[in-house]
Amino acid sequence: MAPQKVIILLVFFLAICSFCQGTINDQSQFFALLKKSVTGNSLSDWDGKPICNFSGVGCDDQGNVIKIDLFGWSLSGLFPDDVCSFFPELRILRLGNNNFQGAFPSNITNCSHLEELNMVSTSFTGPLPDLSPLLSLRLLNLSYNHFTGEFPLSIINLTSLELLDFNENPDFVPWKLPEDISRLTKLRWMILTACKIHGTIPASIGNMTSLVDLELSENRLTGRIPRELGQLKKLKMLELYYNQLEGEIPEELGNLTELVDLDMSVNRLTGKIPESICRLPKLQVLQIYNNTISGDFPASLANSTTLTILSLYDNFLTGEIPHNFGVSSALLALDLSENELSGELPAQLCHGDKLMYILLLQNMFSGEVPESYAKCETLIRFRVSYNLLRGRLPEMLLALPHVSIIDVSYNNLTGSIPTTIGKAFNLSELFMQSNRLSGTLPPEILTTTNLVKIDLSNNLLSGPIPPEIGSLKRLNLLILQCNKLTSSIPETLSSLNSLNYLDLSNNFLTGKIPESLGALLPNSMNFSNNLLSGPVPPLFITGGVLESFSGNQRLCVPSFLSSSGKDFPLCPQNYDRKKRNLFWVIGISLGIVILGLVLFLKRWLRNKRKAMEHEDSLSSSFFTYDVKSFHRLSFDEREIFEAMIEKNIVGYGGSGAVYKIDLSNGGVLAVKKLWSHKHKQYSLLENKLFLDKELKTEVETLGNIRHNNIVKLYCYFSNLDCSLLVYEYMPNGNLGDALHGGKVLLDWPTRHQIALGIAQGLAYLHHDILPPIIHRDIKSTNILLDIDYQPKVADFGIAKVLQAKGGKDCTTTVIAGTYGYLAPEYAYSSKATTKCDVYSFGVVLMELITGKKPVEPEFGENKNIVCWVSTKVDTKEGAFEVLDKKISGPFKEEMIKVLRIAIGCTYTSPAFRPTMNEVVQMLTEAEPRRYDCCKLPNKNKHTENVTKDIPNM
Repeated sequence: MAPQKVIILLVFFLAICSFCQGTINDQSQFFALLKKSVTGNSLSDWDGKPICNFSGVGCDDQGNVIKIDLFGWSLSGLFPDDVCSFFPELRILRLGNNNFQGAFPSNITNCSHLEELNMVSTSFTGPLPDLSPLLSLRLLNLSYNHFTGEFPLSIINLTSLELLDFNENPDFVPWKLPEDISRLTKLRWMILTACKIHGTIPASIGNMTSLVDLELSENRLTGRIPRELGQLKKLKMLELYYNQLEGEIPEELGNLTELVDLDMSVNRLTGKIPESICRLPKLQVLQIYNNTISGDFPASLANSTTLTILSLYDNFLTGEIPHNFGVSSALLALDLSENELSGELPAQLCHGDKLMYILLLQNMFSGEVPESYAKCETLIRFRVSYNLLRGRLPEMLLALPHVSIIDVSYNNLTGSIPTTIGKAFNLSELFMQSNRLSGTLPPEILTTTNLVKIDLSNNLLSGPIPPEIGSLKRLNLLILQCNKLTSSIPETLSSLNSLNYLDLSNNFLTGKIPESLGALLPNSMNFSNNLLSGPVPPLFITGGVLESFSGNQRLCVPSFLSSSGKDFPLCPQNYDRKKRNLFWVIGISLGIVILGLVLFLKRWLRNKRKAMEHEDSLSSSFFTYDVKSFHRLSFDEREIFEAMIEKNIVGYGGSGAVYKIDLSNGGVLAVKKLWSHKHKQYSLLENKLFLDKELKTEVETLGNIRHNNIVKLYCYFSNLDCSLLVYEYMPNGNLGDALHGGKVLLDWPTRHQIALGIAQGLAYLHHDILPPIIHRDIKSTNILLDIDYQPKVADFGIAKVLQAKGGKDCTTTVIAGTYGYLAPEYAYSSKATTKCDVYSFGVVLMELITGKKPVEPEFGENKNIVCWVSTKVDTKEGAFEVLDKKISGPFKEEMIKVLRIAIGCTYTSPAFRPTMNEVVQMLTEAEPRRYDCCKLPNKNKHTENVTKDIPNM
């Protein structure tokens, strides 16, 4: 019997080995399949190794794969759906930060032993399956994806869960938190930010006492904050911002003694901030901004030893800040703006030597700016505008090594601008308008080379404008209006190539207008109400900005341009006579030169014909251009060059002159000739850099775009001396001229058609192109109109193609945009997002609705169309008042609908603005009655946030 037992055991052992070998072979097949279906450099590390030695792979003692960790490998392709068939013992699967295609691999639910599933930012789409079979799951992270359909409430059955993270999944069908969510008693991290939750927060969450992190922000939660949350004694982070929560903040939240971070911003909370919260022993971050909180500033916050970030702006807080605030804790950021606080600024804010942000604008603070603030060497932003501050600024405040923004506007400050500004090497924005500052502009400003914005208007500054300002090459905005500046306008201002807005009005400037300033056209400039004299340069007259010189009694216009300057006298005859004499001298001289050339050429042609042919060949090659076409061309390039003469100039873009070219085949083109280095006084190297940025951006982004509402670029020509962009011609000019030029009156159906077309063009740029394009300078003059008044978005000279990361809007820090159209957050951060384009589009909508420009004198000092509209729409009658009365007549209700959309687009908070896809949908639903016969039924509405009653902004 013994031999038989041995044989049986041997057979059994061989069977086990055979099974194990088969399992290993099956596992190898999966990795072979994976390498065929996805691509990525990291997979090459697997070559020639046993699977258990693969990077990212872990096995148990029996050789079973229990871990696959491909997190952040930048893989793309199809992930095999049947992973669990190959790895029944799989415990950990990490696929995050890859670019997989297709739907969620539903076979994963067969991994009954799975404990961790990480699919953060994987690009999987479609609905999620029933996750109930994953009973062993402890960690579930599906954040930063675009799953659709119903939220998988089956997670409630996963009672072993410790982490649940669905952060940034905005495409679910709106859903509610169920009461039985409290079944997840082991859950420590519940992160459900921006995943379409609505309804109330269930009180049962108070029973989930293991929670250390609860994040429900950026949803549509309503109702009160349940007091039961005070039972979560282990909670360290509670984030409820960007919802519609209301009522008072529960006193019970003061029981959360482990709480480190509390953010309830952008809701509808009322009442006072509970003292119990202010006394929490470990609280570092307290943010309740943009609510309707009232009462005195909580004095107990001054005793906190842990507080680092306090943001309570845009509420109704009153009283004074304790004088010792900042002594007990090392503050990093303080924002109490837009409240009703009073008293003196607390002098000890910088006591901890870490403070980076002091934001106290729009309150009623009085007294002087404490001298101690000049020692805040970590300070980045200092904003105390719209208060009652007086006295002199501490001299060294402007010399802080890291400060980027100083805003002390709209106070009662006196004294001069400190010369220490020359040490502000990182200063980018200086706002000191509407004070009582005197003295001269210090020439030390020359060394502040990072300045982008300067507003010193409405002060008592005197003396000349220092020519050194021309060295500030990044300057985007310069406002010096309403001072006592004297002397002439420095020619060096013409070298400010980035300048979008220049206002020198209401001073005592004298002398002639430098012709070189024409290089700044077509950007906004204002020289009105000064003592300027002499002729207005022709470029300003033909450029249509003559009104910028009103109130200068000694200015005149040349007689040959008199029709353009009805409000200005003709220049004296001796001036015209001198001009005519000069023309005669030039004409006679040219005639003699031409005659001499003709005689010389006649002799040269007779004696050296062969040499002439050779020279002709050289000349032809000299004028050869590099050509890049984006559409089939039906014209001869020589037609373009021959027609590029001064009489065919129809305007000036931000980077060059624009010609109208009539072709022999009856077609019409628009050609932009980029400013050459001769015109701009660039060196050859600088010109090359200019072309690399300006031309390459336009060509690469615009040339490959195909959309009815994006201006078509046919081709471009480029050589060392000249570069030409050839566009389709728009016979009706730009929207700004059509609205404000007085030559035509666009009715409301036409304006709506224009608005919808612009929105469709922008939606294409934002949502249909990868990577998306942020235009960054949407304004009415950058919208061209064809023969049927269909709009075309144009001028991509400053558009940037940006890579989207993590499913969020891409950003850039390059300064661009036009005054009056800029989103408020762009002024704060200089970072452009798609929501900045949405804001600018909202301003254009308001132009279409009101018929007014973004900045008008009637809006009031330093106010724009957005502020003006917001003051009018408290009632329906007030809303009707902003409508363009020339056209509103039968279209009032339709225009009000679009006004709601415009207000939504210009919300202060970018998160509340709609996307351009949503704007297209809303504008389609707001079509005027004229088109009712052609209207298609709407199947999808995206109007919950922006078509509600017009808010009081």
